[in-house]
Amino acid sequence: MMGYEQMNQMTMTTTAMMKNYNKRGLNNNTPQKKMTRRSVSAIDGGAAAAAAEKGDRSQNLKTLDLSGMSLASLSASSINLASISKLDLSNNNIQKIPESLVARMLNLSALDLHSNQLKTLPNSIGCLSKLKFLNVSGNYLQFLPKTIEDCRSLEELNANFNELTRLPDAIGFELTNLTKLSVNSNKIVQLPQSVSHLTSLRVLDARLNRLGSLPEDLENLVNLQVLNVSQNFQYLTTLPYSVGLLISLVELDVSYNGITVLPHSLGCLRRIQKLSVQGNPLISPPFEVVEQGLEALKQYMSEKMTESYKKTPTKKKSWGIGKLVKYGLMSPSPGRRTGRGDERQGFINVSDYRQIDGIASPRHMSLFNPRRLLSPLSAYFSPPRY
Repeated sequence: MMGYEQMNQMTMTTTAMMKNYNKRGLNNNTPQKKMTRRSVSAIDGGAAAAAAEKGDRSQNLKTLDLSGMSLASLSASSINLASISKLDLSNNNIQKIPESLVARMLNLSALDLHSNQLKTLPNSIGCLSKLKFLNVSGNYLQFLPKTIEDCRSLEELNANFNELTRLPDAIGFELTNLTKLSVNSNKIVQLPQSVSHLTSLRVLDARLNRLGSLPEDLENLVNLQVLNVSQNFQYLTTLPYSVGLLISLVELDVSYNGITVLPHSLGCLRRIQKLSVQGNPLISPPFEVVEQGLEALKQYMSEKMTESYKKTPTKKKSWGIGKLVKYGLMSPSPGRRTGRGDERQGFINVSDYRQIDGIASPRHMSLFNPRRLLSPLSAYFSPPRY
């Protein structure tokens, strides 16, 4: 076995060889791949920040990375912003994004602003018609500007770890290409009903909020594969029936909420592979069923759904006044006989009822005469004269 001193000597020899190699490499005139750098001035004392460019010269600037440079604000007048497709401003101290700066990024497809000190986003973000990826997580945003609905190419929106209390009402009507919506760790009380129109959505992450309910028409999310509404704690107490009608759902996490009854429609989730319900005060299904795992829970829900279906009438009956009398739910006036030949005491004489067309005819107009309306009650309800 090689001793400790021998190993230490070999390590020192290898280190010395690498140093000599690096020195030769630095002095060598062999052509290497060039990396273009362009300075972007920051208001912090006018210090210059190096921005790495990636891409061919013929295509000009493509990716601008200014992450982790302790920038407080930006002044990029020397840069052709229209040529940028990806901009990374994450992990800085930026408090505000200039409206004019965003409005000039006409070809921007990805914008990363996570881990800054932003309290608002510029309204000009609606000018980014080609934007597909937007990350504004880890800021102090209380709302998203309504103009974000104009970013109709947006496919992924990450607004985790902010102070959002709501989302734009029409976000689901406009952002129809959205495939991932992450708004966890906020203070959102309710998701807008328009969310159910995000038919391209595959992932919806709304955990760690204050959700009191979910939209009713979730079955429209035909491509949704992952739904996470866990850790809304005592705020979320029920789930809509439509959760069980998500035909593409693979993963459902409703853990650590205040849910007591799971909808029986969960038995219809044929593609579900992961279902998390722990941390809820469940009554139905009982804890013994939940303990047995996913398949047992699905079976239980399917049986309960079948039972409730059998108890539900297949055809809704039209309960008119005549049928109410026929089935004994409403009796005719005293002295009147029903079709079954018995005499009943009741409130309404069906034969006294006339169609609205008859009441509106000239011979019944006397019912609405001012003298009759202002006359004593007995006179008002007396039958009309023909």
